[in-house]
Amino acid sequence: MTDPQGRVPDAQGRVPDEEAVSDVLTALADPTRRRILDALAAHGGRATATVLALELPVSRQAIVKHLGVLARAGLVEGHREGREARYAVAPTRLAATARWMDRLATDWDSRLATIKRLAESDPER
Repeated sequence: MTDPQGRVPDAQGRVPDEEAVSDVLTALADPTRRRILDALAAHGGRATATVLALELPVSRQAIVKHLGVLARAGLVEGHREGREARYAVAPTRLAATARWMDRLATDWDSRLATIKRLAESDPER
């Protein structure tokens, strides 16, 4: 069975976009991970865990663990350069989450406009 957009749900009944949004929101729920993304962006979207640890109030090991969560959520990508791993922001899933949030906001705006219109209508018409 597919959803209205023709996407096939996974075993939990979620379509891929929903799973991506859930993963992103879960990863971004932690303020340290949000700060890591901000720090990566400040470095032009690329940095090592060592560089990030110098700027944030957590250990390098904690940074690496947080980067792992961000990578599993599709928000960063890591690759080896010599002995160090460099991490880069991967904006695709964040953009998909932003689109989902925009659709959600549009749906709510529409619902609230309908409620307002009904509340303000003249009941004696």
